[in-house]
Amino acid sequence: MYQFSKTAVFTGVLLAFAQTANAGTDVFFNPLTQSAAVAQVPNHINELNSPWQLPAGLVATNLTSLHEIEADASQSTVRVPGLGQYASMTDMSAFDATGRYVFLPHETQFGAGLTRYDTKTDRAVNLFKGSMNGAHGDWDGDFGALDPATLTPKNTVLVAEEWSGQGRMFEVMNPMADVEAGETVIVNELTNVPNVSIEGLRFNHAGTAIYFVDEDRSGSIYKYVPSVKDDYSKGQTFVLVVDGFNGDPSANAGKFPNNMPGERSGLATWVAMTDENGVALTTADPFDNETRGGRAAADELNGTPYRRPEDMEVGYLRNRHEAIYFTATEEEAVYSVEELGHGKAMVRLAVDENSVKNLGYSPTTAHLSSPDNLAQDALGNIYVIEDKPNGDNIGGDVWFMRDINSDGVAESLDHFMSLQVKGAENTGMIFNPAKPTQFIINVQHPESTLDTINGQGDATWLIDLKDVVAPPCVKDHDKHRHFYGFGNKRVKTCSNSDDTNFAKKLSRTVRRHH
Repeated sequence: MYQFSKTAVFTGVLLAFAQTANAGTDVFFNPLTQSAAVAQVPNHINELNSPWQLPAGLVATNLTSLHEIEADASQSTVRVPGLGQYASMTDMSAFDATGRYVFLPHETQFGAGLTRYDTKTDRAVNLFKGSMNGAHGDWDGDFGALDPATLTPKNTVLVAEEWSGQGRMFEVMNPMADVEAGETVIVNELTNVPNVSIEGLRFNHAGTAIYFVDEDRSGSIYKYVPSVKDDYSKGQTFVLVVDGFNGDPSANAGKFPNNMPGERSGLATWVAMTDENGVALTTADPFDNETRGGRAAADELNGTPYRRPEDMEVGYLRNRHEAIYFTATEEEAVYSVEELGHGKAMVRLAVDENSVKNLGYSPTTAHLSSPDNLAQDALGNIYVIEDKPNGDNIGGDVWFMRDINSDGVAESLDHFMSLQVKGAENTGMIFNPAKPTQFIINVQHPESTLDTINGQGDATWLIDLKDVVAPPCVKDHDKHRHFYGFGNKRVKTCSNSDDTNFAKKLSRTVRRHH
């Protein structure tokens, strides 16, 4: 059972986040040369045993699936009647601080909820799910399209509604509740956060600000600063405004002649949408649930629009400035936003479909298509995860954003993984904070979900980088390191003896942080 409230109660232990390194690394794997062919039948052997084409040395291990959970009466999750292959929609995963538990939100149209999976006992338990009255327009007690899940510094969990529901953000106050023993899960709506289609949702490293996006064709980037640290019930909201932007903030971003891409990068300002007490500074009501009022408020302030910004990550550049990365799905692009302090920022195009791919290695025939999710390893490398497969026969891909000098702009986009499951997309890729060579990734809404007896359905998989085969080191006849030119940069194509053991570098980050 769960308790829904609009009044927050704050408890919990303060734990510091492990901070990522301030520089990216060279490519550590042999890049793929093509996207995977999609198996044309649900429950194909690939889906059951190895859903991705992977670089040499990597193996995917299934942790759990809708089929496994539903076959065990002692486990529970979400399957909403009448939604077919979209009945469970396991989405943006979040680890607890120990790396043992995984929180799995469900992006269902209504009746959405949150499931907690225990990697030690291999058991899943549903923490809460909505009433399903949202199907009739009644969202009191229901949730729609819970897309992101993010652990807070005090070990609560934030979830939020994207394309369905009312664009609300919620805090799960006791995500470790023993629901099987009857403990009530407390879910509080954060009514001081503007209502938009929220997908990307991350804290800054200090835990003093929450970044989020509006997943719309004219979606903006937001920063919410709580009035009191760790109390998210009241705070001030800002929207990102590129100083040189002269387009229409309400128009579809990236569509000529409304908004040229160059106008949406460069020096930017965080413009206040509310005061420190959360009182709106705009004519439009940012907290209007019915209209997702944050969008109109952002437009009023000339909030710079991007075409369907979705996921985000927060890292560091080499100069130690904090940087936000976000995808712009329908622009086939990823942007970086460098925090400059004093309310200023610098927006850059980090990578897009025109970026060089597999620089220095065999080329790939794959294209960057609908970049949706982002992931970040403990060394600060960014991974770009595509949405649906590029077509019925071509799988969605995962890319490595090679930014060796860590300036927020990639030197190369390297082909890392490719999905081969019918009707599915990659989602929820996240690295384990306690075992940083490991990451999990979900197979979302495969057609096998339709088979309620034997279908695999939505599934969560584990991949460990410890045995990855490093790419060969190419040297010239003078035994010097071989370089390829890229603009005014020089990019090495092989790793030195320390870089080749990428897993050891990742593992050392745990010892350094603890």
